[in-house]
Amino acid sequence: MMAALMNKTTNQTLIPHLEVARTFWSRGKGLLGRSFLPTEEALWIHRCNSIHTFFMKFSIDCVFVDKNLQVKAIYQDVRPWRLIPPVWGASSVIEMASGSVNKIKINVGDQLYVGA
Repeated sequence: MMAALMNKTTNQTLIPHLEVARTFWSRGKGLLGRSFLPTEEALWIHRCNSIHTFFMKFSIDCVFVDKNLQVKAIYQDVRPWRLIPPVWGASSVIEMASGSVNKIKINVGDQLYVGA
């Protein structure tokens, strides 16, 4: 499923092509097997409050959100073979290309929205 990620706080579209990982298989696979992630794309992994980048081929930015899509934590430029511990209050994570957080200006506390 593709959607768009928007920031209600700043009233702007952040990521026009948001892929949603809901199934056990798609959540487990994540971005593994990809050689890069375009800046206009991101992966939203449901039921996930910690991640690893084992076997990844590139760095990513990670935005952890709660069940209401409020930003709880941001990790930038997470390189391959790293582990992000559980984020208190987060229920999902949005993984995007490294450098995206600064480019689209997401901040902790922002209210995000996912639409078609």
